[in-house]
Amino acid sequence: MNFLLAASEDFQPQDEFDLPAYISIHLGPLDMSINKAVVYLWIGAVVTIALAIWIMRFGLSLRPGRRQTTGESIYELIQSQIAESSLPSKAIGTWFPYVASLFFFIWILNLVGFVPLPISSEHFHVGGLELPTWGIYAATANLSVTLALALITFLATHVEGIRYNGPRGYFRSWIPEGAPKPLLALIVPLEVISQFMRLISLSVRLFANMLAGHMLILVMIGLVFIITPWVLPLSLLAAVVIYIFEVAIVVTIQAFVFALLSAIYIGGAIEPQH
Repeated sequence: MNFLLAASEDFQPQDEFDLPAYISIHLGPLDMSINKAVVYLWIGAVVTIALAIWIMRFGLSLRPGRRQTTGESIYELIQSQIAESSLPSKAIGTWFPYVASLFFFIWILNLVGFVPLPISSEHFHVGGLELPTWGIYAATANLSVTLALALITFLATHVEGIRYNGPRGYFRSWIPEGAPKPLLALIVPLEVISQFMRLISLSVRLFANMLAGHMLILVMIGLVFIITPWVLPLSLLAAVVIYIFEVAIVVTIQAFVFALLSAIYIGGAIEPQH
């Protein structure tokens, strides 16, 4: 969201989530254009890789410093609270890197979404210079981004379920043991729908929480320009409180929940009897 635009009389909060193409790229029916969400994904990916290498690859010692301790704490959190609690032991070695990368990447994406950056299609002029407005935007507040992340987990879940149990064994596990045959015509479609609902809920949960947080901050700041001056301290205080709450709690919880549910779905497919 671009703070300098908030003073405009026709300012609409929802416009901050429009994604005009910086570079238009179309491959047949596919729109591969470079827009703000793509740029934020690139930034998040670069920061994730750089930070992970800096924390976990350099300066390791038997007497860990603050940086190494932080890295080991993050590793231990993911190992004990996500991987070991959700994945069968035979699959931890294979899928721990995925859920760890998923947690770290989403966490960084969420955090970057609250750092003001000059990435905008809107500009302002100072001394004859045209400068981009500074604002915050979360790539995870875009449903296309969260749906793509959820789709990776969705595909991995069923691929692993079939690989470990075989097609027959895996799909038979969708049907409760002892279910009456007359009810199979109802149970099977409901189970298929429930599998796709996992995809929807996983993507929408992250998208909705990040979108709501940014919209609340935007609305609180917007009130400064459209309501009487005495509301200014209250609206700014509310914006700051929401901002701190989102950065301190929500960004981590949402990354944790997404990675945890991914591990649960994959683990449940590998050992459906559990």
